[in-house]
Amino acid sequence: MASLLFPTGRTALPRASARLSSLARPSYLSRRFLATASDPNDGSTSSSNNGTAIVMLNMGGPGTTDEVGDFLSRLFMDKDLIPLGPLQKYLGPLISRRRTPKIQHQYSEIGGGSPIRKWTELQAREACNLLDHIHPSTAPHTPYVAFRYASPLTEDTVRQMLSDGVTRAVAFTQYPQYSCSTTGSSLNEVWRLAKKYDPTNQIKWSVIDRWPTHPGLVEVFARHIEESLATYSPSEREEVVLLFSAHSLPMSVVNRGDPYPAEVAATVWAVMQRLKFKNPYRLVWQSQVGPSAWLGAQTATTVEEYVKKGQTNLLLIPIAFTSDHIETLYELDLEIIGDAKQPGIKRAESLNGDPIFIRALADIAKNHLENAGRSTPQLYLRCPKCTSERCREQKAFFRQQQTEAAAT
Repeated sequence: MASLLFPTGRTALPRASARLSSLARPSYLSRRFLATASDPNDGSTSSSNNGTAIVMLNMGGPGTTDEVGDFLSRLFMDKDLIPLGPLQKYLGPLISRRRTPKIQHQYSEIGGGSPIRKWTELQAREACNLLDHIHPSTAPHTPYVAFRYASPLTEDTVRQMLSDGVTRAVAFTQYPQYSCSTTGSSLNEVWRLAKKYDPTNQIKWSVIDRWPTHPGLVEVFARHIEESLATYSPSEREEVVLLFSAHSLPMSVVNRGDPYPAEVAATVWAVMQRLKFKNPYRLVWQSQVGPSAWLGAQTATTVEEYVKKGQTNLLLIPIAFTSDHIETLYELDLEIIGDAKQPGIKRAESLNGDPIFIRALADIAKNHLENAGRSTPQLYLRCPKCTSERCREQKAFFRQQQTEAAAT
């Protein structure tokens, strides 16, 4: 099996670092810059420690149009993401086959595949490079990516980690706001594969389960918004409506008690605080699938209605995504903004390889490791109406892992 590890050499982050360096940095970011001056081989790492795997969990995306069918098949078979009832094993493949040509066309329009693997690999690699310096006691930090529906699949990554002799791993969700449909599904898969391939618990896991208001996340969103607002004329700038757009959820999931809507709203509020509430704003939701009720208002409908009302200066901010993918490059850019044909409707840049975001990822992982790998108390609280045995057993597994880690 080909290794899923990334090159260990440092690469330049693909943003204008000179431009960013001219901006004033919050104190916590400055401390992280100073910390990178230390030597990760200064002797502070225990000789008995074989390091820490940092495993970036995400949905993933097809790298080519030929991979779309398999991607959709896995997606529609995931009961945590899209619950289709007892006929899911029949309906999932049927829906995926019917949707494949349309989705293939969409990916062809954005370059022939999703860039999410490229960005996630870069984010993981560069965050680990920083972690080696700022938290040498758990170094070396080895980056892995575990996608739920596309290569590198979680199953392949877990098997690779076992082959590599990994004994300590951090499951680091790349969904800043927790949902049972996204982070929960990824953790269910890690638990299932650990039970299948690692019955002796060679790998000790801890979980970074959510980080919706981390200062670095808030800062990078705020800066990207400020950069976009600067493209409007001074007379228009403070009248631009900020539309924070997040992937929607079925109302059946929301009504079950899923924490995602509240956590997305927490991110929006924190970003607006950083921006001093200078602009009017709304939180809207995108990517509804199927005829059932989903959380709204929908982003596309919101844009249409504001344009009808004469509000044509709108800035879309993908607030629940950490990199570009089809929901930003096609749905927001080509469908919603492209169809509106209004020069005042724009999108803030995604986080991608922004150095501030990379430092935020490293800081989140560092804080987690300094806290003995503890997850938030929220991880172990099931939704009020949850009936999933997978969820119950997954939470019990990671709680036991945390208990064993605290005892060592």
